[in-house]
Amino acid sequence: MLTAFLAGLLFGAGLLLSGMADPANVLGFLDVAGAWNPSLALVMAGGLGVTMLGYGLTAKRAPAPATTIDSRLIGGSALFGLGWGVAGYCPGPALAAAGGGFAEALLFTAAMIAGMLAWKLVAWRLATCPILAARR
Repeated sequence: MLTAFLAGLLFGAGLLLSGMADPANVLGFLDVAGAWNPSLALVMAGGLGVTMLGYGLTAKRAPAPATTIDSRLIGGSALFGLGWGVAGYCPGPALAAAGGGFAEALLFTAAMIAGMLAWKLVAWRLATCPILAARR
């Protein structure tokens, strides 16, 4: 538990230090047709390098990740991208900024949690609906 806590603390500090918890920086980076701010490209490149190193070190020990592309993956990716582009937050930076007491990040985090709970409710209802179960 302590290792996970320290890793999360380090990750959050990195998000704050790099500017990825500031939606203005993120939206500036995503605005490639306007006033593009390329500063987060270096942050992303650094993160990609660390990820590649981690995958290289654990590839022989860990099972291969799922490779199925289905409607849930595509829909979730689209919703994630839309939310990130509209609000300038994705879950990690939103939690880091909310922890810092930023009101808009607290609101985004509350909406994100509400959306997750709503999906759980919909998924449960779909799984238990007798009409849909008869079609499977």
